[in-house]
Amino acid sequence: MTKAEIQDALGALAGWEMADNALHRQFVLRDFVAAVGFVMSIALLAERAGHHPDLLIRWNRVDVTLTTHDKGGVTDKDVALAREIGALAGPVLLAVR
Repeated sequence: MTKAEIQDALGALAGWEMADNALHRQFVLRDFVAAVGFVMSIALLAERAGHHPDLLIRWNRVDVTLTTHDKGGVTDKDVALAREIGALAGPVLLAVR
């Protein structure tokens, strides 16, 4: 995707930002168990999409980074998965950063 296409996509992806040639968002949940459960839900979405994000859990925080390594940056697959993860996060989040 071009930089302009990515910026347009970010306009519809609440909380996501571009960092290091990837889409990034931090989710803040109730506690560690909620964070791990959220990661498991992301894993199911990612496996179904055949597209696997980088995930980092820190107690009640989950950092999600999406990029298509073999394409050298953000693609439609990243945007689609970011959209799904954002929709999944709606009902489970305590706070979003």
